[in-house]
Amino acid sequence: MRIYTIEPERSTLHGRFSNEFPPVLTIDPGDTVRFRTLDAGWGLEANREDGAQRQTFGPRLEGRDDGHALCGPIAIQGAEPGTILVVQINDLWMGAWGYTNTGGYSTPLNDRLGLSDGERVTLRWSLDREAMLGTNQFGQTIGLRPFMGVMGNAPAEPGYHRTAPPRVTGGNIDCKELVAGSTLFLPVAVPGALFSTGDGHAVQGDGEVGQSAIECPMDRADMTFSLRDDLPLTRPWARTPDAWITFGFDQDLDEAMAQALDEMLTLIGHFHGLGRKHALAMATAVVDLRVTQVVNGARGVHAMLRHGAITPMK
Repeated sequence: MRIYTIEPERSTLHGRFSNEFPPVLTIDPGDTVRFRTLDAGWGLEANREDGAQRQTFGPRLEGRDDGHALCGPIAIQGAEPGTILVVQINDLWMGAWGYTNTGGYSTPLNDRLGLSDGERVTLRWSLDREAMLGTNQFGQTIGLRPFMGVMGNAPAEPGYHRTAPPRVTGGNIDCKELVAGSTLFLPVAVPGALFSTGDGHAVQGDGEVGQSAIECPMDRADMTFSLRDDLPLTRPWARTPDAWITFGFDQDLDEAMAQALDEMLTLIGHFHGLGRKHALAMATAVVDLRVTQVVNGARGVHAMLRHGAITPMK
C-alpha cells in the first residue's frame, strides 16, 4: 500500500465538481493520500488585523474556481458506478489560524434574523493544535474538533457543478461528526470516482448557523481509500467512533429529514435483519436526528445510531 501527497497548487485546485476534470492522481484501493488544503476561501494567510484584503491563491479561472478551494480529483482503480468509495479519515492537522465571517450580507437566514445589513463581523482565530483550543482577537477561547467540510465524488451529470450544495455523491456535507477515526461511504457515479476534498473546519456546531464555521487550512488531511459493493446505500453513510450516520440533503428540511431516516432504516435492516416497520420501531427509541447544516442551499439532516444501541435478536 502506498502513501501519496497532494499539495494545493494550480494543477490540483478547483472550485467546482465535474467529471470532466482529469484526475491529478490515480491510486489503488488501500492506498493513502495526504492532502494539504487551503481554507474554503482560497486564503494564503490569516485575515489581517487592519481589515485589509488578505492574500489569496491565484490565478483563478472564472466558472471553474468560484467555489470552495478543493484538492483533487483523485481516481481509484476499480471504482465504477454502483460501487461504494470508502474514505477512512486517519489524521486531520489544522493550520495555525482560522476565521469566522457572519452577517453583513444577504442570505435567507441572515434576512430572517435581520442581520443582512451593515458590516460583516469577522472573528480571527489562533489555533493551538496541541491544546485543541482556538482563541479569537477578543480573547474568547473555545475547544476545537476539526473535520473536512467537503468530501465528495464527481456527479454523473456533465458540466461544472457548484461546491455549495451537498449531493448523493457527497461534497459539502459539513457534518461535524466526521472527525479523525471516522469512515465515510460515498456512492460512485463515474469511473474512478474522482474524489476531491477541502473546506477544513476547526470546529462547527450542528447547523453551521452563521454561514461559516471556524474556516481553516489543513496542514494534513490523511485518508485511506478502498471500495465496497455490499452496502445498500443510495446516499452517503458514515461510521464514526461513536455511531453510524446516514444523511439526507434537500432544499426542504423535512425532505432532507425523510431521506436521512429512509437511509437509516435501510442501514438498520442491513445490519440487524429487520423489516422497515420493525426498524422504524427501533429507530424511534434509539436514533437521533440532527440538523447538519442549513446554509448550503440543499439543507442537511443526519440520523445517528449509537454503537451498541440495538442488540442482536435472539
